[in-house]
Amino acid sequence: MKVSVGQFNPGGDVTDNLAVMRRLAISAQQDGGRLIVFPEESMFSVGRVAGDFSAAVELQWTTFVQGVSHIAADAGIAVIAGGYESSGEDRPYNTVVAVDEEGAILGTYRKLHLYDAFSYQESRRIKPGDNGMTLVDIGGFKVGIMTCYDIRFPELARALALAGADLICVAAAWFKGDHKVDHWETLLKARAIENTVWIAAAGTSSDHCIGHSAIIDPMGVPQDFLADEAEGVATTAVTHKRIEEVREFLPVLRNRRFEENLVVSPAR
Repeated sequence: MKVSVGQFNPGGDVTDNLAVMRRLAISAQQDGGRLIVFPEESMFSVGRVAGDFSAAVELQWTTFVQGVSHIAADAGIAVIAGGYESSGEDRPYNTVVAVDEEGAILGTYRKLHLYDAFSYQESRRIKPGDNGMTLVDIGGFKVGIMTCYDIRFPELARALALAGADLICVAAAWFKGDHKVDHWETLLKARAIENTVWIAAAGTSSDHCIGHSAIIDPMGVPQDFLADEAEGVATTAVTHKRIEEVREFLPVLRNRRFEENLVVSPAR
């Protein structure tokens, strides 16, 4: 199936952001896309929301999910996009929602690894996810979901691969900084190579975030990608055949010997 990544710069208004997503989804569908992945803060950007952030989440999460469902159904394309979901507490979840081409909700993923790094503390505003990993079926593919900082933790991608993921979708707002583009590209390729899966990563492109959305094959080779364009779509045909080809000569999942209960021998 053809998979797209949609890159844009979410503002503080849900309606405006949904309008951009609709435009990009239609463009992807016209190019044959059956799934489009959007960035982490597609609902709205934390730093651009007017008024109290938690109150805005409480009011707008349902509106966002319904809007994503309408986009998917109207364009006839499955959609994966990030937003903020109320947790019933002051700190909401950073949540990605997946809907099918008819607009039905397939699942949600609450970000597990919060970005408490590089002098930023996401956990001050956001509650960490509590529902583990998420795997959904789209177009005959098992699709795993990750969010931004999650890609620095290889165990999550490995768990998704062992659970049967063919494609891992990453919704991100990857901050700019020294070596950050290199980190992003290296980590995406590593997660693809070490698990022999496809990776589709959509990033925010803004004054503070790098963009650089990409679709990468199981050998870690980018098949289509964007740089720091303010808005754009990249699309690639993702196939089971490519996974099978790579796993035939690089059977890392079959060859792995490490298990959670592996005993560490004492030092001699």
